[in-house]
Amino acid sequence: NNKSSVCSWVGIECDADQSSVHSLRLPGAGLVGPIPPQTLGRLSQLRVLSLRSNRLSGEIPSDFSNLTLLRSLYLQNNAFSGGFPAGVTPLARLTRLDLSSNNFTGPIPFAVNNWTRLTGLFLENNAFSGPLPSISAKLVDFNASNNRLNGSIPRNLQRFSAAAFAGNLGLCGGPLPPCNPFFPSPTPSPSTIQPIHKKSKKLSTAAIVLISVGAVLALLILLLLLFCCLRRKQRQQQQQQSPKPPKPVPGAAARSVPVDAAGTSSSKDDITGGSADVERNKLVFFDGGVYSFDLEDLLRASAEVLGKGSVGTSYKAVLEDGTTVVVKRLKDVVVTKKEFEMQMEVLGKVRHDNVVPFRAFYFSRDEKLLVSEYVAAGSLSALLHGSPVNLRLRGNR
Repeated sequence: NNKSSVCSWVGIECDADQSSVHSLRLPGAGLVGPIPPQTLGRLSQLRVLSLRSNRLSGEIPSDFSNLTLLRSLYLQNNAFSGGFPAGVTPLARLTRLDLSSNNFTGPIPFAVNNWTRLTGLFLENNAFSGPLPSISAKLVDFNASNNRLNGSIPRNLQRFSAAAFAGNLGLCGGPLPPCNPFFPSPTPSPSTIQPIHKKSKKLSTAAIVLISVGAVLALLILLLLLFCCLRRKQRQQQQQQSPKPPKPVPGAAARSVPVDAAGTSSSKDDITGGSADVERNKLVFFDGGVYSFDLEDLLRASAEVLGKGSVGTSYKAVLEDGTTVVVKRLKDVVVTKKEFEMQMEVLGKVRHDNVVPFRAFYFSRDEKLLVSEYVAAGSLSALLHGSPVNLRLRGNR
């Protein structure tokens, strides 16, 4: 009825001078179908919007980004679909957001970290996937149960009960069971497990003979090791007598090497091949990287195997802050630290649209790792050979 003021309609509240709509509440009103664009998005002075418990469907219009003063948004118990509403993420004044019991899919964007005033967030009973971002520390109420989330739970969300994360089989860490270590300890083979048998305290003749033979073999091995150590020491002395000028280590892993007056290098890398204790537990990042984690963060990350190749195994690692990277664990690669760094310099300079950039590497005598960015669209092999997952991804585009 055009003769009556909009401010008198059911569910609508206006400001004091009746010039703009401040609140729109239509819960359980039997509304059906999608929200047309250029309708609710034009209420630029709106503070509260409640459309819960209707039969609304489709995606949230992108012009919701115009509701910059919105503080409370209740859309639960409908049939909305699509990804996390892009028109909602710019609303920095939100204090309460309820998207529960809909059909939303895809990842939760890290842009929700900008909601510094948020006190209540309800995302349960949807199909959200991927890791949980580190959401505002002011949260009082939170629920993300019954989705498809994975990875470790961020520290600022671990204060909530396990019920807030239930129904997400891929989530781990407090208050849920701890995440598996990135490099699980190998399971002992049956041959290494010695059964315990109760026998007589008296040694048999065969046991005495075996002990004697073992003692002789141990003595021979000890003498052989001593001989090898002496030979190695002689070689080192010969090499020190004919020193060579040190060569600089190029690339992202370069280190300054002090040289004394005689022209000999005083760097431990030239003697130990980079196995000095000061170089342990350090990731070396290539130029242009944007990550700020260290090896300890990487070892605590939850991981899943992406594939195995001729030179090692690739893992998808999700860190506690939600960062996702790919770690290739190189095996049977026997090179010196200088040779490894020179190869990493070449890889770090590769720049091509069809090549995933490498971001960091790690070298030790027992472990060699190569860290690159994670591409969620799938592998090159799957795209070339047409696996069912990637065919479905291309169809959705």
